[in-house]
Amino acid sequence: MDEKVAAKPDQAAIASPRRAPTQQRSRERVDRMLAAASALIAEQGSDAMRMGEVAERAGVSIGSLYQFFPDKRAIVWALAERYTAESQACIASALKDVSDAEALKQAFSELVDIYYRLFLAEPVMRDIWSGTQADKALRELELADSRANAEFLVAVLKRLRPGADPIALETTAFLVWQMGEAAVRLAISVDREEGDRLVAAYKRMALRELLAE
Repeated sequence: MDEKVAAKPDQAAIASPRRAPTQQRSRERVDRMLAAASALIAEQGSDAMRMGEVAERAGVSIGSLYQFFPDKRAIVWALAERYTAESQACIASALKDVSDAEALKQAFSELVDIYYRLFLAEPVMRDIWSGTQADKALRELELADSRANAEFLVAVLKRLRPGADPIALETTAFLVWQMGEAAVRLAISVDREEGDRLVAAYKRMALRELLAE
């Protein structure tokens, strides 16, 4: 693999369509809004969610809600950003000390299983992913997230294969990560038994590529 990975997008250019809270009281209010929106999405999906319902459940005025979230897209964006931050922290922690092939097998397999379980347990995550596919800016945010996650994997591969072409390692890691996200989303769209088989097959395929000499 020697194809050069496309240039990475400037994260600053993918601006969040909402006002960021600066004071503790505002942050707590925004947390209530997002918790309310998450509960409503879990119950009825983001398409059916109404801004007035979010405000009512969060115990805030509709004006206060619009101050931070001008529309439903902004809410979905904020929830996506939150899940992104949580997932990156988990990935960084799992991979930071990996220094041999066996440790990589274990850490990578556990990360895939965690991601799969989250999608099975959290309907909000599934709805957020569906929402990103219809929004170009959210797709760019998701792509930037995948590149950032792949960089943690690249760091491991460079430790395991110091003589390998770094561009090839970057290409491999990015593709493996993107395929993993696709595999998990396919797995949750079929029955659980088949989904488990698909995830297991993906892990075997991915590890063969990651550990190739």
